[in-house]
Parts: sequence; structure tokens; C-alpha cells
Amino acid sequence: MTGPRFSCIVWAMTLATDATISAIHPCERPPALKRPLFACSVSAGFPSPADDYIEGKLDLNELMVANPAATFFVRVAGDSMLGAGIHHNDILVVDRSLEPVSGKVVIAVVNGELTVKRLRRNGEGFALMAENPDYPDIPLSEESACEIWGVAAFVIHSL
Repeated sequence: MTGPRFSCIVWAMTLATDATISAIHPCERPPALKRPLFACSVSAGFPSPADDYIEGKLDLNELMVANPAATFFVRVAGDSMLGAGIHHNDILVVDRSLEPVSGKVVIAVVNGELTVKRLRRNGEGFALMAENPDYPDIPLSEESACEIWGVAAFVIHSL
């Protein structure tokens, strides 16, 4: 990837107004807790719990944590990523082993501040894009102090 140099770093800072990180948690994979995964889709109801409909067992750790050694969880503070379905107090599953390519949601440290934004390649290079029109995008240049912690693989929030 040309443009700004991306690397991983471990530290945290909290800002209350932008979509930033309020907590960081290591990924510790507990023993499997597999639950039934039904083979049919649910549109407006729930399938019969009969064994004929069970596709297998699903462990959310297996689904959401591909590389435990490179995975951590962060809690989001702020609302600049609402358009991406990321809300205040959501938990992001972040994988440092994933490539931070254009279009991915990343955790970045920009000029000493930790933030979550969508990485976009533009004509001049790269920018960190907010998913809320109330927040400005962050253009990146060779002079920008930007370090990518990792790529958000999943977002967890209650309904």
C-alpha cells in the first residue's frame, strides 16, 4: 500500500464527542460454548426447534475471533460511525492481522488520539472517513502521525 505508513501500537486515549475508544480488552478464548444454528432463515417467525432444522452448533468465539493472538475488543465512545452501524458503547472485535485496505473500518491513532473510522483511498492518498455527516473526515499525509491498530471485524451491540 502506498501513502502513509501503517503500523500497530498499544495504548489508549478517550474522547467523548467523536467515535473513539473508551476501553480495550484482550481476547481470551474461553472453552467453547456452542449453541444451535438453525439451517433455515428467519423472516417473520422462528423455525420449529426440531432437530431436522438444526444445521450444527455455533461458537461465537470461532465465528468472530479468527486469530486470537492478534484480536482484541474495544468499546466505542461517540457517534461518528452511526452510518456504519457502530453506536456509542458498542464493542468492536478488532483483528491486527487483517490488512487495513480502503473501505475497511479501522482503529487508528491520529496525532495522539485514538479513533475508529473507515479507511478510504482518495486521489491524494488516504483519509479516515466518519460515517456521520456531523463529523469531518481526517485526511492523511506523509506528515500525519497515523498508526493503524487493526481492522474492525465485527461490531457487537444490543437491540
